[in-house]
Amino acid sequence: MSTLSQILVHRAAVGRLLLMMAISGPVLAQSEPTCPELLRREAPRLQDEQTQNLCQYAGKVVLVVNTASYCGFTPQYKSLEALYGHYRARGLVVLGFPSNDFGSQEPGSNKDIAEFCENTFNVKFPMFAKSHVKAGDATVNPLFADLGRRTGKTPSWNFHKYLISRDGREVQSFGSNSDPVSESVVKEVERMLAIR
Repeated sequence: MSTLSQILVHRAAVGRLLLMMAISGPVLAQSEPTCPELLRREAPRLQDEQTQNLCQYAGKVVLVVNTASYCGFTPQYKSLEALYGHYRARGLVVLGFPSNDFGSQEPGSNKDIAEFCENTFNVKFPMFAKSHVKAGDATVNPLFADLGRRTGKTPSWNFHKYLISRDGREVQSFGSNSDPVSESVVKEVERMLAIR
């Protein structure tokens, strides 16, 4: 084979390699979304207190809610479950964090709370162990501390909601009075789901 032929064969091989990289590069990048800083942490699950890495929700729109079993807003579990069921396939996940910080409305153990959620509201979205969410508490859940810093708003009662975009760059806060299926919440969920 002449030198010119070798050069042409080499160039063709390099061209095929570059083409393959151009085609497969974006696919590889999309298959494993980068974990946003807000989700780079672990939390114990409610049901069995096994540690779970929140990075498994990277690439999803995440609604974080502090919950309680004996609160006037407790019926929002139905709305949270409805929202989760309706938008789950499009990339929404709801994460529930029970707290007893407001008026002793979540006095039970994690096991008690899990049974209540399952038996009373048939909750299917991920729930995590009871923690402190109130600003100023020395043992506040680090996720809620970060969300409060990002939005300038911290839970003042049960069922405060934070909506996090897929890339974790945008965070919105909704107070307890904002029902999860209200127009204001659903509008923002749909807008964030549309952003890829």
